[in-house]
Amino acid sequence: MTMRIALYQPDIAGNTGTILRLAACLGLAVDIIEPTGFPLSDRNLKRAGMDYLAKAVMTRHIDWEAFEAWRLETGKRLVLASTKASLAYTEFPFEAGDILLFGRESAGVPDLVHESVDHRVRIPMVEGERSINLAVSVGMMAGEALRQTGGFDRLS
Repeated sequence: MTMRIALYQPDIAGNTGTILRLAACLGLAVDIIEPTGFPLSDRNLKRAGMDYLAKAVMTRHIDWEAFEAWRLETGKRLVLASTKASLAYTEFPFEAGDILLFGRESAGVPDLVHESVDHRVRIPMVEGERSINLAVSVGMMAGEALRQTGGFDRLS
């Protein structure tokens, strides 16, 4: 079962390109929940993703409702990275088929999305800081999820 990364209406092409590159290298799939704050043909997306974009497994969802209908149909568990969560991601028991959901760089996710997820986790930070870069956050959480589920064992 492939772990997935879902990006809710991403704002910054460079972050999305970096995440697609990371996913291609780690064998993860990426779900883009539209609308995005940039055209998916953006040159910044291509610059950050380089030639890995062609190798990335990406699914576009026209909006949250379409994504959520697909997710519920597939029975996948949705884990949201949120600064509002109380549980640290390092303490959460990830499963191989999880979808790791990340919100917009500028606004996170709306309450409707926050309430729809199965689990919420946070990345511990120094008190008073707002957030960590989206691509870095994805790398941290995906790395922990792969470590816990033995996902690195299948990579060379």
